[in-house]
Amino acid sequence: MNSTRVDGSQRRPVSLRLLAILVVPGLLAGCASPPENRTNADQVIVRKSERKLQLLNDGIVIREYRVALGDSPVGHKFHEGDERTPEGDYILDWRNPSSQFYKSIHVSYPNDSDRLFARAMGYEAGGMIMIHGLPNYISSHRVLGEYARRDWTDGCIAVNNEEMDEIWAAVGDGTPIRILP
Repeated sequence: MNSTRVDGSQRRPVSLRLLAILVVPGLLAGCASPPENRTNADQVIVRKSERKLQLLNDGIVIREYRVALGDSPVGHKFHEGDERTPEGDYILDWRNPSSQFYKSIHVSYPNDSDRLFARAMGYEAGGMIMIHGLPNYISSHRVLGEYARRDWTDGCIAVNNEEMDEIWAAVGDGTPIRILP
């Protein structure tokens, strides 16, 4: 039943006005940008002395992990076989889902200056520096637990397998990585 006002206009039911008040702003909000997604990293920082790997998005740390490094973790990698983790600016440039460790993401070491320095010292610079999980060839949980308490790689950056899954999902090929002393 519609009621007619003295001026001749019809009253609209209150529920339609309320609906318009609640729905229209929501529809207009659909034109706005979606909230920023901070699950993807646009940079990786490794702080060797702190045994820490950080994923950053727009300069903000979005995730942090404890890492294991090479057996000789202090100082920059000089040559193949020195078991040091390099220091400097590199790129995470490709990945291997079937490596001998649980997943791996390649660090673009050596760069041109790394190669020149190694050659000047009479060595090969080496390569195949990766961020990776635990060894696939070890099934003992007790033994794998020992890896969390020490540096054990040949120069790579290692995390546990669950953390490797997170890093794998958050970091795309082409992401810069800075490895600090």
